[in-house]
Amino acid sequence: MQFATLTAGEVPGVPSLDELRGLKPLQQPEWPDGAVLDQVMAELRTLPPLVFAGECDDLTTKIGAVARGEAFILQGGDCAETFAGVTAENIRAKLRVLLQMSVVLQYAASVPVVKIGRIAGQYAKPRSSGEETRDGVTLPSYRGDAVNGFDFTPESRIPDPNRLRGVYNAAAATLNLTRAFTTGGYADLHQVHAWNTDFVKSSPVGRRYEQLASEIERALAFMRACGATADEFKTVDFYASHEALILEYEHALTRIDSRTEQPYDVSGHLLWVGERTRQLDGAHVEFLASLSNPLGVKIGPTTTPEYIRALIDKLNPKGIEGRLTFITRMGAGKIREALPPLLEAVRDHGSPIAWVSDPMHGNTYETPNGYKTRNFDDVMDEVQGFFDAHEQVGTWPGGVHMELTGDDVTECLGGGEELVAEDLVNRYETACDPRLNRHQSLELAFLVAERLRGAQA
Repeated sequence: MQFATLTAGEVPGVPSLDELRGLKPLQQPEWPDGAVLDQVMAELRTLPPLVFAGECDDLTTKIGAVARGEAFILQGGDCAETFAGVTAENIRAKLRVLLQMSVVLQYAASVPVVKIGRIAGQYAKPRSSGEETRDGVTLPSYRGDAVNGFDFTPESRIPDPNRLRGVYNAAAATLNLTRAFTTGGYADLHQVHAWNTDFVKSSPVGRRYEQLASEIERALAFMRACGATADEFKTVDFYASHEALILEYEHALTRIDSRTEQPYDVSGHLLWVGERTRQLDGAHVEFLASLSNPLGVKIGPTTTPEYIRALIDKLNPKGIEGRLTFITRMGAGKIREALPPLLEAVRDHGSPIAWVSDPMHGNTYETPNGYKTRNFDDVMDEVQGFFDAHEQVGTWPGGVHMELTGDDVTECLGGGEELVAEDLVNRYETACDPRLNRHQSLELAFLVAERLRGAQA
């Protein structure tokens, strides 16, 4: 598979960067040195793709099965990746918890699970304010390692285009190691016990997982006794996704596939546009509409049926299965009222859309001791509301989209560990929004598996 190299910055069928800038894109850095930015982009345009068009097409096919109600998406990872977090242990830990969750879903609910990481590209974040004030000092907000530094100093907070090089290098290293783990034996289903060895003794949910793992091991032993040793058990298909926020980076990594002569953004398999940048006439939607990748759109509680139908016509006019996924982020108190009219609008429109629940972003608040957090009960309630809405309308609840980590952080309250606000000081490590820890993630997987069984009835 080959891609055309486009050093001049023009990609056939894709709006030019000047055209996109003319649409006044939101949430973009104010780069202080245009010459350095141009130099970095010229270099990025010559670099090899991070993912391949054929892999993107495979994911589109799998999401098509989700849209038909025949599969389920598990999408998860960091709120904001950091360059310092690109280590073998961090990547392995994230992959491990996603593998555990997918095993729970796939075995307990008997449904294929499409595994997608918020990984290898989630280095930029939209912010509600362009500035941050601490102790009377005001500086530019931290917008992710793709843009500036986390340290609250004037030097750190200056947007630096050279960081886009760092994004590419970090993503390449992450994808390289992820592919090694998923094809080199770590993801082998026969390792189902090994994924849990450091977890089961101290955790009720770990013990519940261990019981399920024992059932899987017995099933595998039975299959071996029958002479069945399927290669499908030894590897997994794992895909990378991120919010396509920084248009200079995404545009520089857009290539023309030599097989089809169609444009793909080769920075990731699935790209999504966020709640703050999904304007129908905006630069981000215009850019994504020109790509052949599978796409996602975050959908909040103010979304109208009219808007969502227009968005489908813009992003998936040909009605391609698996092309478009709506990721709902309503809030636990709003989803049961806000989601059904949208489900009905899409159902009546007739377009094959996959629906995924993001129960994290609508449930964020600040504790009295100054930590941004989420309550696990609210997260669980929004997932329940997502399934309730689909049950009401008669549509398929196609997946969950989580901010999570494989580490034992203390960032979200509640769960089986009964974390309280005072616990947040112990291991609050996120660079932006609070994530579910490994225990909470696995708890959620068991809940989703129970609801999936009901959805199939």
